[in-house]
Amino acid sequence: MRLVTVALAAALAVPLVAGCGVSAPMPADHRVGFTPPQPAGASVLTAPATTTGVRPEPDCDPTASLRPEGPLPPPGQPPPGSTMASIVSSGRLRVGVDQNTYLFGFRNSISGEIEGFDVEIARQVAAALFGDQSRIQFVTLTSTQRIPALQMDEVDIVVRTMTITCERWRQVDFSTVYYQAGQRVLVNRDFRYTGLDSLAGRRVCAAAGSTSLQNLAELPSKPVPVAVPNWTDCLVMLQQGQVEAISTDDTILNGMAAQDPNTVVVGSSFTDEPYGIAVAKGREDLVRFVNAVLERIRADGTWTRLYQDWLTALGPAPAPPAARYRP
Repeated sequence: MRLVTVALAAALAVPLVAGCGVSAPMPADHRVGFTPPQPAGASVLTAPATTTGVRPEPDCDPTASLRPEGPLPPPGQPPPGSTMASIVSSGRLRVGVDQNTYLFGFRNSISGEIEGFDVEIARQVAAALFGDQSRIQFVTLTSTQRIPALQMDEVDIVVRTMTITCERWRQVDFSTVYYQAGQRVLVNRDFRYTGLDSLAGRRVCAAAGSTSLQNLAELPSKPVPVAVPNWTDCLVMLQQGQVEAISTDDTILNGMAAQDPNTVVVGSSFTDEPYGIAVAKGREDLVRFVNAVLERIRADGTWTRLYQDWLTALGPAPAPPAARYRP
């Protein structure tokens, strides 16, 4: 595991109250003195959250994707006229990624490079296309920008802790599952919250455009969802006492906990969050190609090696998620 931190979040991951035996900030309604400004774009959700505004088909199976068409072609030799041929002709693979999620997609504060598990998965696709994993252009995106970036042809694929849902299938296509996560809760260690059931009426932060925000809005315990552009904004708000908790995928929360030792992940997972590589509609050949790449890295041990390089903070490496295909 590489011991690096996200520059912004690492700088902010310092306890805000020190001395006099106080080890953590008090809840928001007990703080005194000036009120720190909220991150730009933060808002309290006052209406039901949806990811796309469309209803999924009742028989939809979100994790079933398109089967690969035979073995991968040699790098640099894609089928003529294919989406892959167009990408190879352009000289680089354009990939939408995160730069604020420690462990999965974050900017190394020393080198300035974007790193993480998602980034390495994207590099495997570039290597299969070009024979050179460096032939890649990273485009940093917020959660809300992922689908529009594909629809506007600003990127070729998105690899950004993106949960596969039936709603999202209506707007983009997905690969098979490359990582299985689940939604949990992050709180300050000194606060006696045990999960979302203990956060009724309390402010809980999640990123705008994420399934996490939608899940929060639908909970019977009725926490108050607070939407922000980036996950690091949630960490800032938690540290400043502006929210009581953060709720999103356990993968993201464990990255935050690694950055700020005053925080802890609590409660059990209450959703399934299968991550897939997103591709624009109408590019089924690219979906099949990506699925062939994922088949290969599951089989040859690359997936397990990447997990061990980046995600051991989440526990021992599990078996890679099994591929599921449509009939």
